[in-house]
Amino acid sequence: MTTPSVTVLDHWISGTRVPGTSGRTAPVHDPATGRQTAEVPLASAGEIDAAVKTAVSAAKEWRTSSLSKRAAVLFAFRELLNSRSDELAAIVTAEHGKVLSDAAGEIARGLENVEFATGVPQLLKGGFSEQAATGVDVYSIRQPLGVVAGITPFNFPVMVPLWMCANAIACGNAFVLKPSEKDPSASLFLAELWKEAGLPDGVFTVIHGDKEAVDALLDHDDIAAVSFVGSTPIARYIYERGTANGKRVQALGGAKNHALVLPDADIDMAADAIVSAAYGAAGERCMALSVAVAVGGVGDDLVEAISARLPALTVGPGSEPGTDMGPLITREHRDRVAGYVSAGAEAGATVVVDGREQDVPADGFFLGMTLLDDVTPDMTVYRDEIFGPVLSVVRVDTFEEGLALINANQYANGTAIFTRDGGAARRFQNEVEVGMVGINVPIPVPVAYYSFGGWKDSLFGDTHMYGPEGINFFTRGKVVTQRWPDPATSRVDLGFPRTR
Repeated sequence: MTTPSVTVLDHWISGTRVPGTSGRTAPVHDPATGRQTAEVPLASAGEIDAAVKTAVSAAKEWRTSSLSKRAAVLFAFRELLNSRSDELAAIVTAEHGKVLSDAAGEIARGLENVEFATGVPQLLKGGFSEQAATGVDVYSIRQPLGVVAGITPFNFPVMVPLWMCANAIACGNAFVLKPSEKDPSASLFLAELWKEAGLPDGVFTVIHGDKEAVDALLDHDDIAAVSFVGSTPIARYIYERGTANGKRVQALGGAKNHALVLPDADIDMAADAIVSAAYGAAGERCMALSVAVAVGGVGDDLVEAISARLPALTVGPGSEPGTDMGPLITREHRDRVAGYVSAGAEAGATVVVDGREQDVPADGFFLGMTLLDDVTPDMTVYRDEIFGPVLSVVRVDTFEEGLALINANQYANGTAIFTRDGGAARRFQNEVEVGMVGINVPIPVPVAYYSFGGWKDSLFGDTHMYGPEGINFFTRGKVVTQRWPDPATSRVDLGFPRTR
């Protein structure tokens, strides 16, 4: 019997793969089998410093490149990413575990951000005021920051880096990516596409690592800004340490997304949407629906409709045709999520469908879909971000009670309402204290020409991700006030007749 080989991964520095030198590594697993498939280096502070120095040199050259050249690179990158999306999706599925259709969807949403960034000549246009004072003109420009860093999560190893790097590079910065060590191979694939697209060496860097690498980026004098997506405790840490070091920081945290279902809702449509949003990608999405808030008498019908749909879903390896939900990212996380189901049952929640008892593959990090009814706000299954295939149903008597419940939650990333009543929907969108709202849309992720971000403990900093706010985050404004000598009175010979 032969032991499957383990691939040794590298960093990507100055346009080429560079082996790690710290002596520290982490395993990368196929979550569908539990088998280790790769070994990723964990960078030391010294390796971070060396990588950033190459990025500093590259940034000085890249910022002088014309907008048309930057756009041309982005267009080329877009075409490569589009043409090779199947290869990239397979890499994502192999290391994250999500089904191929989810992986392809992730790439498509990332591609939208690249397409937005190709419009950089338009996006970086400033303003101009002639004769702000006599003989004085004033105009504004936006300039790149220099070297910026992205620290990205395991759940979207392609989309989230593209949220950041497309705009950052378009704006004239060099970008240093520190991906999750759980599924790092997609970032190296992106690096190769950037190089093939004509991006100069050093403008896009991939450096793998854990907390030591993160701290080195946050402390490095040459890193001007840090963009982060992850859990709330880490987002708070990133924001506080980064800003303490004088950096610009946007840190997106956790979520506990609610769907408010009114009695007049189309139950079949709502159930289909909630099942997809709660259990897609095994619930490992920052925009996954975690709580269905059933108003009035709709609870029984909603729970019945959701539970009736779950037996038809197939749990298995994401690479296999017909699979609806893949494994979770690690064995430890799988066991943690199962623990929440146990805690919910012990606290008095009704276990309508128990994912721990579902028939799933014995190998790998699989857990079935769980539906809990009669959940109350004091239970850990309600309070905590579970990040797994667990949906809680909370029952309330009125619209006002449901709205108050959502507004009282510490997380405010995304929410949705299901109703046929336009007045109720309009009131909900106006009064709900959440950053992204869906009306009969379960996962209201904004298109690329808007910006992504929540409120409260779901966002640290005041800038949302990608879109127009992303352009502003990766640039800084400058206002120029200018006056030129009047050629009619100047003593300098300008080569044309003077007039009075």
